[in-house]
Amino acid sequence: MADRTLISVKDLSVAFAQGKGQSLAVDRISFDIDKGETIALVGESGSGKSVSALSILKLLPYPAASHPTGEILMNGQDLLKASDNELRKIRGNEVSMIFQEPMTSLNPLHTVEKQISEVLRIHRGMGDSQARQRVLELLNQVGIREAETRLKSYPHQLSGGQRQRVMIAMALANEPDLLIADEPTTALDVTVQAQILELLKKLQRQQGMAMLFITHDLGIVRKFADRVCVMTDGKIVEHGPVAEIFDNPQHDYTKHLLAAEPKGEPPETDKSKPVVVQAEDLKVWFPVKRGLLRKTVDHIKAVDGIDIEVRQGQTLGIVGESGSGKTTLGLAILRMISSTGRISFNGDEIQQNSWKQMKPLRRDMQIVFQDPFGALSPRMSVADIVGEGLQVHFPEMSYEDRDRKVAQALVEVGLEAGMRHRYPHEFSGGQRQRISIARAMVLEPKFVMLDEPTSALDMSVQAQVVDLLRDLQKAHGLAYLFISHDLKVVRALANEVIVMRQGKVVESGSSEQIFDAPKTDYTRALMAAAFRLETAPEGVVNA
Repeated sequence: MADRTLISVKDLSVAFAQGKGQSLAVDRISFDIDKGETIALVGESGSGKSVSALSILKLLPYPAASHPTGEILMNGQDLLKASDNELRKIRGNEVSMIFQEPMTSLNPLHTVEKQISEVLRIHRGMGDSQARQRVLELLNQVGIREAETRLKSYPHQLSGGQRQRVMIAMALANEPDLLIADEPTTALDVTVQAQILELLKKLQRQQGMAMLFITHDLGIVRKFADRVCVMTDGKIVEHGPVAEIFDNPQHDYTKHLLAAEPKGEPPETDKSKPVVVQAEDLKVWFPVKRGLLRKTVDHIKAVDGIDIEVRQGQTLGIVGESGSGKTTLGLAILRMISSTGRISFNGDEIQQNSWKQMKPLRRDMQIVFQDPFGALSPRMSVADIVGEGLQVHFPEMSYEDRDRKVAQALVEVGLEAGMRHRYPHEFSGGQRQRISIARAMVLEPKFVMLDEPTSALDMSVQAQVVDLLRDLQKAHGLAYLFISHDLKVVRALANEVIVMRQGKVVESGSSEQIFDAPKTDYTRALMAAAFRLETAPEGVVNA
């Protein structure tokens, strides 16, 4: 068995300096990773999963972080005691890592080609031509369409899913012995998620690569991992073969995780309700310019002739792959980007409104963004973040009244009023998303665009946020435009659904019709990838 072991984590603890003392984030955990196998670390935010994984490559913020106990052995070497030069040879070569948030992990000043080829030049000494060919091969492997045209793209020019695929290509470039994957499919839609997982499995079989897979999606773990370690409060509370843990969990926390998923029924469709937002033949075309004179030679049709209707108290779900135009459609409806076509809000035409004319409407048209970490300013207190909209739209409101409204909004989303004096970094991901929702709800809007509001959250927190959104909708008669690649969440919230692909609607109808009797091959592929990941007899569905 010793010959099979690639990494051995023994009695590992991780502590962070806190004032004059220390806070223990990981408490004496032990596990082995064998060559060619996949170990899953599962648990909610703050359980210590990522901190444990980052310790393997010593990527924690030292000296603020320390290891009071433990060792991490690889080929007989304790990585915790390795020098910087020794670690440089290991990082990106023998051990690679896919980080959860690609936008903050990729360099915004460098192209896709430069960032991936840098790994090849440093570790393999490749020249420009050879590195370029390998980069193209990797981009094609991870499913980026028209890979050659993306070589000169910068991270901000890619969708969230495309950025994550670039991160995966970088991690796989040198065919590592161990791949640490920290929530690698969180930002991906279900079909690409299935393809990426199948790709990782294929490469693992070909190269004998081991994987440490960190995720909150237990459906993936069941079909993807060989063994699983369940973490909470910095400790591994249960571990063993996946089938054994899933079929016969022993610890209460494991049972809690397995039972946590979005539940409940969406609002009933009611055609008598007034239309809040309507769009007809909406188009968003981005020009493609080439040549010395930058002439327009083509257009990227991000949104191409779409009609939508959202009624009071109703939820329209928008689903589709990354790059299908979901978020662009939502931003166009909110008049945050230019578009053509007809847009009306509460019966008034707003398509020709200037930015100044749109300002008074903004309090009735709010948005909750995907990333609760990036959406909140780290320099502002929660009171300032939630109250900022009140200052803009109700400048005559007194400080006392504004503070009272902020406190009420926080309580309504399930937080304590006293939390308004704290800063975003003091909250978990689920709490930050509740703050984002409070920021939108404090203005008492009529329409809210929810752009992947649960994708970065744990399963149990997802369920709580879905229940919160449903309760707020019932209490205030809110109209929701809900954008997501998580079809289970859409099914729990949306009564009407639009399926988008490459800027067009491929299918639309009631939630029951789309989920139970899809008409198009593309929709059936989405459903298969979303709901058969947990039940497919072999491997992962490749949609």
